[in-house]
Amino acid sequence: MNKIPLIKVEPPGPKAREIIGEDEKYLMQSFIRYYPLVAAEARGAVVVDVDGNKYIDFNSGLAVMSVGHCHLKVVEAIKRQSEKLLHYSLTDFYYEEPVKLARKLVEIAPGSFDKRVFFCNSGAESIEGALKTARGYFKGSRPYILAYIGSFHGRTLGALSLTSSKPVQRRYFSPMIPCVEHVPYPYCYRCPWKQTFPDCGYWCVDFIEEWYFKRYVPPEEVACIVFEPIAGEGGYIVPPPEYWKRIRKLCDKYGILMVDDEVQAGMGRTGRWFAIEHWNTEPDIICVAKAIASGLPLGAIIGRKEVMSLPKGSHATTFGGNPVSCAAANAVIDVIKEEKLLSRATRLGEKILKFFEDLKTECKLIGDVRGKGLMIGIELVKDRKSKEPAKEELQKILRDCFKNGVLAIGAGISTLRLAPPLTIPEDLLDRGLEIIASIIKKYS
Repeated sequence: MNKIPLIKVEPPGPKAREIIGEDEKYLMQSFIRYYPLVAAEARGAVVVDVDGNKYIDFNSGLAVMSVGHCHLKVVEAIKRQSEKLLHYSLTDFYYEEPVKLARKLVEIAPGSFDKRVFFCNSGAESIEGALKTARGYFKGSRPYILAYIGSFHGRTLGALSLTSSKPVQRRYFSPMIPCVEHVPYPYCYRCPWKQTFPDCGYWCVDFIEEWYFKRYVPPEEVACIVFEPIAGEGGYIVPPPEYWKRIRKLCDKYGILMVDDEVQAGMGRTGRWFAIEHWNTEPDIICVAKAIASGLPLGAIIGRKEVMSLPKGSHATTFGGNPVSCAAANAVIDVIKEEKLLSRATRLGEKILKFFEDLKTECKLIGDVRGKGLMIGIELVKDRKSKEPAKEELQKILRDCFKNGVLAIGAGISTLRLAPPLTIPEDLLDRGLEIIASIIKKYS
């Protein structure tokens, strides 16, 4: 560990450049890479590129590798299952592994009511399935769906209709699914109404009723509100303490379902199994993916028994609930419990927040520090008074972190997002923080 990070050759090295050239030749370039990392292998919180450089992972493969890369128990579970059965389609037949996993998910998901689970392959698919589930529950009588400005729910057409993180994600793809309305996210640092919490009195909740429901969106025709308890791509934004409780109350008033997108925030990332638990709120449907199977494709929809009631043949997927992915997910849940990773995420998260709050006193580039557990956002600004986003500075910081052996990415317009594995050794965490701090100071 003492030799990590280790930069043997300035990245991207010769092997990396060769692969990048082939990538550009053969793959559609519809994605944006933060920097030219070509990963070859990874263990725990360390990623090794094709040229032998070793990096500290503060990204977890986009918040997927929460129990660390190639955790021994997860790998063993994958090996055991892969030697027995790779696929036979849960759509038409039965497996034991998804039944075990569904039982575990029902047990850890918030809500003192009976639940059912549907398995799919990704976060976007879980959102698509949740939309069908919500509309199907009301048998088509409630066509409207509410989502949030700045949200990210995926790039398939239904999920994209909810997503409003960046214009490039939506450009050229209209018309999208109809009857989707976006409301402002509770972004206190950049309040759309220029108000200040708590003096605002949660106007962002009242606004929905007074300006949507009383003017043009009939609440009795709204099936659900789809939300991220902590905004991910939008900037790792943490709503104020009573926000989701008030939304729950509003939804109950009009019979609207709450669909909680926990794709990035769930599975222990915030120090709770699901981030919504920080607000002591019970959603009707929860969407899960990313960290659930430690890198294998798997998504899940967990919902109230009476809501999860689509008729037979109306929704299915060939690969959803794949036995190998479910075996990995069962191991992930066991690891989080056995290694007490929820409390560890809470403790390390508090440490990181304090580190950056202290750094904020000497670095004017840091405008806001926020997060829960190991889901932390450091919003960078050119000036604290004007709050002008420091977009260029963020890109330079991410590039320099990469050059110096730390893998981190951005969120929102100018937020540095930190989401290391919940298992990251504390000495590596400290080393990574020191490197990031030294680079932020350089641009402050």
